[in-house]
Amino acid sequence: MAKPAHVTSAIEGQPVSAVVWRHREELSPNDFNPNKVAAPEMKLLITSILEDGWTQPIVILPDMTIVDGFHRYTVSGYPELEERFGGWVPTVIVDADPLHHRMSTIRHNRARGTHGVVPMADIVRFLSDQGADKEEIMKRLSMEDEEVDRLLDRAGMPSGGGKDNFGHAWRPKAN
Repeated sequence: MAKPAHVTSAIEGQPVSAVVWRHREELSPNDFNPNKVAAPEMKLLITSILEDGWTQPIVILPDMTIVDGFHRYTVSGYPELEERFGGWVPTVIVDADPLHHRMSTIRHNRARGTHGVVPMADIVRFLSDQGADKEEIMKRLSMEDEEVDRLLDRAGMPSGGGKDNFGHAWRPKAN
């Protein structure tokens, strides 16, 4: 299907249409990122990049300050990723004033949401039913033995589950 000219123009103007590989040493973390990632999730991020590749670029300002992707930037220096990619990371530039880029950092972090325990249990059950053994699930999802057991067992979890296991404040407003 052909894109109308105005759509093509809008797409070409998007930052993701101009991904540039840069060496991580060119980038600088910002000094205001409120997001923290625990060690197991950092390990999972490394696994994700090793198994799935770079699926999201690091968002930077023209001065090379990171707006979003600090943790991707951080793990790019870990030995496993340094060996494979030599310190090169995909980036996109957004040109924003200090107010906008701080808001952008918050939006990027909050828009990712959280994982509900019941949907996670459904996924772990699916993986198990499809032949993934417990050790593979633990390794590839950076989960502890007990966590996998609890998700498979579903003891104490609400029934019904579904993907909408969050409060009304996190639901998108209907148009």
